[in-house]
Amino acid sequence: MWSGVRCSSCTSPGLSNSTSRTARSDGAPGAAAGSSEILRADPELTAEHHSIGHEVERPPDKVLTFYSLMPLLYGGDATPASSYACPMHPEVTAAEPGTCPKCGMKLVASDAPAPPAAEPGQGAAHGGHDHGDGLEWEDLMPQINRASDSGNMIWQLIDRQTGAVNGDISWSFTVGDRVKIRLVNEMDSDHPMHHPFHVHGAGRFLILSRDGKPEPNLVWKDTVLLRAGETVDILLDVSNPGLWMAHCHIAEHNQSGMMFSFNVARRTEPAR
Repeated sequence: MWSGVRCSSCTSPGLSNSTSRTARSDGAPGAAAGSSEILRADPELTAEHHSIGHEVERPPDKVLTFYSLMPLLYGGDATPASSYACPMHPEVTAAEPGTCPKCGMKLVASDAPAPPAAEPGQGAAHGGHDHGDGLEWEDLMPQINRASDSGNMIWQLIDRQTGAVNGDISWSFTVGDRVKIRLVNEMDSDHPMHHPFHVHGAGRFLILSRDGKPEPNLVWKDTVLLRAGETVDILLDVSNPGLWMAHCHIAEHNQSGMMFSFNVARRTEPAR
């Protein structure tokens, strides 16, 4: 669904039409020339803008957490070390346990010499995580990735209200429901990273907000990218009955279990 300029002589949204500026045979501008300057808006999404104000403010119906456990790196001996480094960015070191400011991963014990003590005002190895543009993700752990499997690198979707994980999540909706779902991509994970979350054919959704800020660009979607540490509220418009799946769209993650199915019942029709 588009919300943008719609040219006067075609039905494709967001496309210009050179013929709309063609002058008449007498040299005067044609009527289409003026109309091409008018900003057109999709009436359905314009109506949604006016109707979802209360949806943005109300509490979510469901809260889904994206979480990871990595026994491959963090399941061993917790004996204190003299130096710690990021497994993805080995240049990031610290004298104490912490997290990497570049990727958010927990630092692991390292054989590298302990870094000098930071001067007052200098940044430590741990701190906030920069979301970047939310599109690119650098994974610089090829050896660790080759050694990982579903037993030592665990990806989870967790229903925060029930504690159910992955396939044990049990959600049920009815055609016509509008379900507000809060998606929380936990930074306090062993391997925080971006997750593209996809809802199969149960319906479509709008992004209501990102990290509490209302989303200005309302577009119907079936997939949303959650950046590491980000919280996104979506409004699922349930329209198709059946048994449907929701999952992370990274193949390694969903094959490791980061998925679940949910049921959509038909709306009860009044007796005639």
